[in-house]
Amino acid sequence: MPPQDLPYYLLCQLTREPTASQRNLAERFDVSLGKINYCLRALVDKGLVKANNFKRSDNKLAYAYVLTPEGLEEKSRLTKAFLKRKLVEFEALQREIETLRQEAHEP
Repeated sequence: MPPQDLPYYLLCQLTREPTASQRNLAERFDVSLGKINYCLRALVDKGLVKANNFKRSDNKLAYAYVLTPEGLEEKSRLTKAFLKRKLVEFEALQREIETLRQEAHEP
């Protein structure tokens, strides 16, 4: 995953699983715990995510990360940009596959 995509992936994951721990997110995205913490703090500082404390069943404090209305708008904007970039990559890959097929004399 390119580093510039981490905020997009974080916003998507927090939409699905707002109580995900930072450690779980770091493992899921194969990045350091510090990077996740830094990214989450930046999203909170920008007003895109709200971090609410709650008590977990094992009596440890944890956070629920909730997207704000601005966060939902940003997620939508990032989704459109991500999709546009992936479509360009997909079209380039299709051209490359076609070239390789022609070189290999495959139908």
